[in-house]
Amino acid sequence: MPHSKRTATGVLGGLMGLVGLSAVAGLLVSATITPAIAVSGYAASSAIQMFEDMPSYLKIEKLMLPTTIYAKNDEGKDVKLTEFYDQNRIPVTFDQVAPVMYDAILSSEDKNFYTHGGIDLIGTLGALARNATSNSNRGGSSITQQYVKNVLQQACEAKATDQDQVYACYKETTANQGTSGYQRKIQEMRYAIQLEKKYSKDEILIGYLNIAHFGGSVYGIGAAARHYFDTTPDKLTIAQAAVIAGMVQEPNTLRIDKPGGSVTNKAGELINSKDDGYRLTKVRQDYVLNRLFEDKKITKAERDEAIEAPIAPKITSRPQGCSVAKGSEFFCAYVTSIIRKDEAFGKTENDRLATLRRGGLKVYTTLNTGLQEKANKAISVVPASVSYMDLGASGVQVEVGTGRVLSMVQNRPWSDQVGEKGTTQVNYNVPVANGGGGHSAGSTYKVFSLINWMQQGHSVNEILNGRIGKKSVETCDGNTQTVWTGPGKAPDGTNKIGNFERNPGYSGTVARFTKDSLNSGFLTMAEKISVCSTNRVAMDLGVTTGNGGPLDEQNQPYDVLGSQAVAPVDMANAYATIASNGTLCAAKAIDRVVDADGKDQPIPDTKCERKLSEDVAATAAYVLQSVMSASGTGSGARTFDGVPVFGKTGIHEFIHTWMIGSSSKVTTAVWVGNVNAKKNSKGEWVNERLDEHVVSGYKLSRIRNSIWPAMQRAANAEFGGSAFPKPSQELTKRSYAQLPNVVGLDVDAATKRIEEAGFSVTVGDPVASPEAEGTVVAQSPGAGRVVSGTTVTISPSDGKGVVVPGVSGTPQQAAAALTGAGFTNLEQSCTQDEGAPPEGVVTGTDPAAGQTVGRDDAITIQYQAKDCGGNGGGPGNGNGNGNGNNGDGNGP
Repeated sequence: MPHSKRTATGVLGGLMGLVGLSAVAGLLVSATITPAIAVSGYAASSAIQMFEDMPSYLKIEKLMLPTTIYAKNDEGKDVKLTEFYDQNRIPVTFDQVAPVMYDAILSSEDKNFYTHGGIDLIGTLGALARNATSNSNRGGSSITQQYVKNVLQQACEAKATDQDQVYACYKETTANQGTSGYQRKIQEMRYAIQLEKKYSKDEILIGYLNIAHFGGSVYGIGAAARHYFDTTPDKLTIAQAAVIAGMVQEPNTLRIDKPGGSVTNKAGELINSKDDGYRLTKVRQDYVLNRLFEDKKITKAERDEAIEAPIAPKITSRPQGCSVAKGSEFFCAYVTSIIRKDEAFGKTENDRLATLRRGGLKVYTTLNTGLQEKANKAISVVPASVSYMDLGASGVQVEVGTGRVLSMVQNRPWSDQVGEKGTTQVNYNVPVANGGGGHSAGSTYKVFSLINWMQQGHSVNEILNGRIGKKSVETCDGNTQTVWTGPGKAPDGTNKIGNFERNPGYSGTVARFTKDSLNSGFLTMAEKISVCSTNRVAMDLGVTTGNGGPLDEQNQPYDVLGSQAVAPVDMANAYATIASNGTLCAAKAIDRVVDADGKDQPIPDTKCERKLSEDVAATAAYVLQSVMSASGTGSGARTFDGVPVFGKTGIHEFIHTWMIGSSSKVTTAVWVGNVNAKKNSKGEWVNERLDEHVVSGYKLSRIRNSIWPAMQRAANAEFGGSAFPKPSQELTKRSYAQLPNVVGLDVDAATKRIEEAGFSVTVGDPVASPEAEGTVVAQSPGAGRVVSGTTVTISPSDGKGVVVPGVSGTPQQAAAALTGAGFTNLEQSCTQDEGAPPEGVVTGTDPAAGQTVGRDDAITIQYQAKDCGGNGGGPGNGNGNGNGNNGDGNGP
């Protein structure tokens, strides 16, 4: 049984200390490098000095260990998602290895390990002699020297960026040939002596077993036991220990996880396979077993039983990479993209990749496995592939107030093989920098116009003319661009920007525009708040183009309607800013990182900053809640679970459809779209539109109404949610302004004056008036203090009006006067009065004298008479009414 104490013989057997070893080593080097003077005293002393000048301190770096990524399950426990490694290694302590494993490695590699001072001089001399005579590359080193070699090789490999460099490290640390081979061997001896002074034998032995290579990507005794025999080092049998111990001589040749053969013979045939009983490995195993028997570590019966038994591997793979994180592959890819790009994990990308694959980190992520499972179920209504388009769908959820990404799903499965049919490695939720892209946001982008409107001092209850027609949109720096809204073609032949379902628009509040997602209304807003300022609001809330560029480079009018491609995770965080009363928290996927020693390491800096005032955030939430009402565009995505939510829908040219909404605790963003939709030179879509296909009972343009509420309900069930703050009175007030009087102006002049005062104008139907045709003869409301943004209706004259003249005398005399004025449609109304003359006396007309009416309008002559009945009713045309009987036109 190996032990940790060095014996007196071992101390003295340290090759007579440094002096004796230096002399031997110096003479060896001299004999090899300068054979002509090897025996001279000068040569010996020079060689000794060279040895003494070699570095004596070997820093043992941390082992190259797998990095493990974790998520939280429903019980709040950390569960492993996956691992990444260059070297499959499971470090173990000294007590976690079966004694027979130590005996096997020592009997076959260094039986005097516990008695020598760190160097197997005979073996080293033999190796150097073979170097000089046969160019052999075999070792002959002690366990300590082999440990040194492995430490040096790993230190080199830790800096390697490709397999060529890894192989160069192997050659540099193992080659015995030539002068460099002698020098390397002697340097190895120098380091071995130093290690023996610093560490106990047990520490060196377990260090060696933890670092040694056992074929392929298997390193260390823990991984070797698990990989080859599905066991742990403390449970290894004699036969198994002998196989593993034998591998250190030629790990890739003697490995037993290649049933088809691990090496090619001179005839080009694969050997050391299952068919030949792993012949080469069996020969080496037998050698180890015999050595164990000779050293009296096992009995003859134990040796014979192990030799007679065939090698029986039980290969247990240790899969790695994001494909292992079943159901969370794209979140895994998002996390690894952060590790590869954030300087918290290294200065260069190569450093960061090395940290991921060799750093032995434990990365605790923000993923909530319960929500992830429910989100996967929700997104599954969208097929992974269809025949008629490149159909994609994604969903992401972030925690309000922290930015922690709780779930991240999409319809297509992940594949490690790029281009595999029906799969993708593109993460539809994230920007290009994180392995994704972006999608045109559609009307979900209107939230930034809403916020911009309020930030520039406007109330959401300000009334604007949102009717279709010509809009002069301010793009930036005072520049404007004419945009036509409505169906069909604009006067210049270009396409108009229409409203959903050909809505003609209306004069209404900004709050109502948002509830109805009225395009013409938002373009009217853009006449007062520039497009570039709206784009800058979006950027201030953490949104960029999918490729990471600024949103305010082009500043097209269409931007306010969501034409630019953005990433769902960025949009989710922008909406979460509203839910968190104005504080933006950047997306966060990593909660904690612990190194192999259990020490917390820096994590990516994800700050939370106030970006909106509480009043703006609360009022935005108030307006967006109306979207989710029974009459709002988000009504189809209501959760019906009692938790207050707000949201916004979006469709971009029926190629992309979105739904983004939030409770006070969790924000959910859902996107579905035609990934590769393109337009031809005529501006026509060359791929299918979402509204032309039905899946799972939904038009694809509306399938968001299946996905979003399912995801949000799951979040509401776990996280709850409270009422949002009340909106600001200032930002919801009805503002007032002075409306000028425009009666008497022509229509164009009246319109200009009203619009300059900040009001919208509607021209009503012409009314009868003696004024010149087109002259405004009425306005509603009238001049004075009225609600700002009110739409004013002006009524122009038709130029055909006649003023009713004043009449008196008898009814016959009044009729004659009216007929003379051009009125032909006369009626009468008699009131009986005992004091009135029998022929009657006129009291007035209806319409009254002085009013303007059309020449064909009816004029009623009003009179009193002593008797309104019989033939005494006075003159008439058979149309008498009131108290007068129908006359026969004969008069009284």
